Amino acid sequence: MSAGGGTKAIVAALGANLAIAVSKFVAFAFSGSSSMLAEGVHSVADSGNQALLLIGGKKAQRAATPEHPFGYGRERYIYSFLVSIVLFTIGGVFALYEGYEKIEHPHAIEHWYWPVGVLVFAIIAESFSFRTAIKESNQTRGDLSWVQYVRRAKAPELPVVLLEDFGALVGLALALGGVGLALLTDDGVWDGIGTVCIGVLLVVIALVLAAETKSLLLGEAAGPEVVEKIREATVDGRTVTGVIHMRTLHLGPEELLVAAKIAVRHDDTAAVVAEAIDDAERRIREAVPIARVIYLEPDIYSADAAAAGPDPTATPGGATGQGGSEH
Repeated sequence: MSAGGGTKAIVAALGANLAIAVSKFVAFAFSGSSSMLAEGVHSVADSGNQALLLIGGKKAQRAATPEHPFGYGRERYIYSFLVSIVLFTIGGVFALYEGYEKIEHPHAIEHWYWPVGVLVFAIIAESFSFRTAIKESNQTRGDLSWVQYVRRAKAPELPVVLLEDFGALVGLALALGGVGLALLTDDGVWDGIGTVCIGVLLVVIALVLAAETKSLLLGEAAGPEVVEKIREATVDGRTVTGVIHMRTLHLGPEELLVAAKIAVRHDDTAAVVAEAIDDAERRIREAVPIARVIYLEPDIYSADAAAAGPDPTATPGGATGQGGSEH
C-alpha cells in the first residue's frame, strides 16, 4: 500500500471525526444523552488515533542510523498498536462505564432533535470517510476479501482507518437505536443499553487491531506471491541453480529484508559466483522493489545432507517446497 493512499484516508477520517466530535458534545450538552457523550469521546479517541498514525508515518521516514541500521519503518506498527490501546481505554472502557451509570440512574432525553440531528449528520460524515478508505484500499486489495485484507496488509494505516470507520458507523447506528427507543418508551435505560453496546463494539475492534498489529511488530514474512517472485528472480539456471532456503522479514510496510542460501555449481569460481549474486540482487529488486536489504549466501546443495537431518522438512534445503535443486 502506498503511504500516500494511507495518508489521504487518515486526513479524511481526521477531518470528519473532529467535526463529528464537536457536534456530539453539543448534542450531549442540550440533551443529556449518554449515548451522545460516549460517541463524542469515541470521536475524540478516533481523532487522536489518526494523529498518532500521521506521527508514526512521519517518524518512520527517518534515515537509518548506526544504532538502528535497518531504519525506523516499524514506527508505523508501534503507533498503530498505540491506536488499539487508546481505542480500548478511552473509547471502549469509558462507554461501558457511562452506559452502566445511565442504566443505574436513567433520566429522560431532553431536546431530542439535537441527538437525532447530530447522529444523522455524523452518519453522513463517517460514510464519506469510510468511502475514502474503501476507495484507497481497493487500489491494493486485489482479489482479497476485506477480512483477508485486514489480516494480511503490511501497511497498518488503511486497515486501522477501515476498522475505525466501520466501528463508528455501527456505533452511530447503535446510538441512534438507543436514543430512538429511549424517546419511544420514555425510558432512559435504553440510552444506557445503547451506550454499553457501543462500548462492547469498541473493545472488540480494539482487540482485533491489537492482535493484528502485534503480529506486525513481532515481524511478518512477505506474502506467498512476493516470496515466489523473489525465488524466481534469484535463480538464473546457470550459476544460481536453486534456492536452498530463504527467510523474508518486513522491516516496515514498504521495506523488506531478504536472506537466502542459494545453490551454485561446485566448479564455479569465486568471481563467477560473486557476479551471479550481484545479478540476482538486481533481479530481485526489479521484481520486488520493496526488497531493500538482501543477503545471499552461496552453497553447494546436497540432497543427501539435507535428508540426513532429524526432520528433512525443517532442515535448510531439505524441503522440496523450498526450491532446492539436486545437482
